[in-house]
Amino acid sequence: MMRNIAKERALVVNEAREWLGTPYHPCARVKGAGVDCAMLPAEVYEACGVIGHIDVGPYPTDWHLHRSEERYLAGVTAHAHEVEFPLPGDFVLYRWGRCLAHGAIVVRWPTIIHAVSGEGVVLANGLAGRLKDRERHFYSLWKG
Repeated sequence: MMRNIAKERALVVNEAREWLGTPYHPCARVKGAGVDCAMLPAEVYEACGVIGHIDVGPYPTDWHLHRSEERYLAGVTAHAHEVEFPLPGDFVLYRWGRCLAHGAIVVRWPTIIHAVSGEGVVLANGLAGRLKDRERHFYSLWKG
């Protein structure tokens, strides 16, 4: 059966929109109750059937401030490949601290949906505010 990539991308964006307003809570992954920037994409992509369940286990919320191990990046590259420019449903990783440690789902670049400490899941400009001058890399779960 042929995959409908455009439909999958739209499903991802629509599912991410359903998480808007979910409070930020470290290591959580429950729509409407709490989520962080790592668990949001894991839950969204899983709900849309793009990836299977990802069990990352417990993790320290400040690892990116004290270590240089690219833990988040390793998880992303297990399922996605880097692209030059993102399409809707793709993923962006920002350098936060010593690592690429803050992720967001692309709605239509530069519009993103991400979980922000103190704000929850929000729609934002990926080129503004605290994200403006941060190193960023784009990833896609789809080939071609």
